[in-house]
Amino acid sequence: MADELTIKIAGEAGQGMQSIGAALSRFFRKNGFHIFANQDYMSRVRGGNNFFQLRIANKPVYTLRQKADITVALDKNSVTLHQNSIAEEGIIILDKAKFNISGENKLFFNAPFYELANNTGGSDIFINTVCSGVIVGLTGLAFDHLQEIIKDIFADKQDDVIQKNIEAAKAGYDFAKNNFKEEKFRLNSGAAQEDLLMNGNEAIALGAIRAGCKFYSAYPMTPSTTIMDTMAHYGKRFNIVVEQAEDEIAAINMIIGASFAGARSMAATSGGGFALMVEGLSLAGMTETPIVVVDAQRPAPATGFPTRTEQADLDFLIHAGHGEFARVIYAPGTIEEAFYLTIKAFNIAEKYQIPVLIMTDQHLADSYRGIEPFDLNKVKAQRYIISKEDSKKVTSYKRYQLTESGVSPRAVPSWIQDVIYVDSDEHNEEGHITEDADMRIKMVGKRFYKKITALSQEIEKPSAYNMANADTVLLGFGSTYGVMKEICAEPGNEKFGFIHFSQVWPFPVSEVNQLLKDKKNLFTVENNAGGQLAKLLMRETGIKVEHSILRYDGRPFDLDYLAGRIRELKNK
Repeated sequence: MADELTIKIAGEAGQGMQSIGAALSRFFRKNGFHIFANQDYMSRVRGGNNFFQLRIANKPVYTLRQKADITVALDKNSVTLHQNSIAEEGIIILDKAKFNISGENKLFFNAPFYELANNTGGSDIFINTVCSGVIVGLTGLAFDHLQEIIKDIFADKQDDVIQKNIEAAKAGYDFAKNNFKEEKFRLNSGAAQEDLLMNGNEAIALGAIRAGCKFYSAYPMTPSTTIMDTMAHYGKRFNIVVEQAEDEIAAINMIIGASFAGARSMAATSGGGFALMVEGLSLAGMTETPIVVVDAQRPAPATGFPTRTEQADLDFLIHAGHGEFARVIYAPGTIEEAFYLTIKAFNIAEKYQIPVLIMTDQHLADSYRGIEPFDLNKVKAQRYIISKEDSKKVTSYKRYQLTESGVSPRAVPSWIQDVIYVDSDEHNEEGHITEDADMRIKMVGKRFYKKITALSQEIEKPSAYNMANADTVLLGFGSTYGVMKEICAEPGNEKFGFIHFSQVWPFPVSEVNQLLKDKKNLFTVENNAGGQLAKLLMRETGIKVEHSILRYDGRPFDLDYLAGRIRELKNK
């Protein structure tokens, strides 16, 4: 019997790895297992080699394993490519006849996918459901739940299509049960997981909807595009205008305009698109217009690896824009944080009339995990504009009125009688252009110093684990949360602790100084080449880390990779 399994489905783009993975994810959740799933895909419609990797366990899991226990090869190329990533007792399932492979190999479990698909469904198209059945058969779990899931997936199809898919899955299931006699992949089922299965992008979109976002504009750019897909899916239901802009410059200017008119607004992109948005970001800073922008990072510069992961935009986002103005940058590490921090991003943006940036990456954006239903009362949408009723009483309105807090009263233009002046040049309290030196000093103090001071009281505190006992501390931001959490919980790592930053700007200086007081053996864990978090920590606190564990091949950290790198560094 196995406590956990890692399953990989590999093949050419277009062969349906994601469909198999999605069905299996639902199946194992119904059988009481926790899951973590991720896609590895090339930036092409057909060809290449993609895979869907699913880790299942009888306890919560937050990251991937390096080796797969069960690998399904849907094409011949996958057999060669993935043999080196098979676990010690693992197997690779393949159709030897279809791939014209002869000879014996202890790693191979021959399954006639194509023959079974044609015998039951009459077409190669049914190999996906055959593969799902084979995998379920290897685990020894009952077929019933898979049959239910197939009915759900094909609910909009004709009865004969549904029946053929059930028969194809059952043929695969029976073949595995009858021909694979070992029990090393057998699992014991438990109570169904009554949770949500989603990825980071879906959580961000749902958080935006919960926060009251009414206008979304973006140009499709991997890996941010599924945020737009989700917003569009729910747009009619929640009265959200979703606009696919002609480019990222248009997208950010649109959300600035919508926000000026009183609508909560958001855009999402990746680093290359955000580079185009930077002038608009400065416009939002000067006009004190609240906006939320998501940067779903991928390897760069230029087009880089369009479909892979990286965390190299940290310095860029902190310093993006010409001039000095307040901003907040969140870097959620979990699907839950992606939801709750998006709501907070809208609240903070409107409260302080600033741009708020949410920095995610392809790994968090595209990874699926089962989570508890969101607590919709944990973070509530809060509006910071003059109400429509009170707007009728407003006289002598000053859009940029100098206040003790640095935040001016904000009115919706159509709700008040006074004219509202807004200008991208330096301006006075009424919004008229000025070149007065004293007014310039006051406005910089208002937009920058006063707001940064106030924002330092609203910092999202870093997560900390086992810091009292730790003699080795890992530090990370964004999607490295899961791998740090699991490495610290591994047997033998009782003296490991970690700090995860879900807010990287303004940096939580006082909290970090307290957490790291007298701590040595500090390691940052970062998906970039420059150790940007280590340098930020040094700049803001003066604390120097011993080592930066860096990965910048476009792949995410996994549990085994990080464990190996830590051993290397500690043995030097």
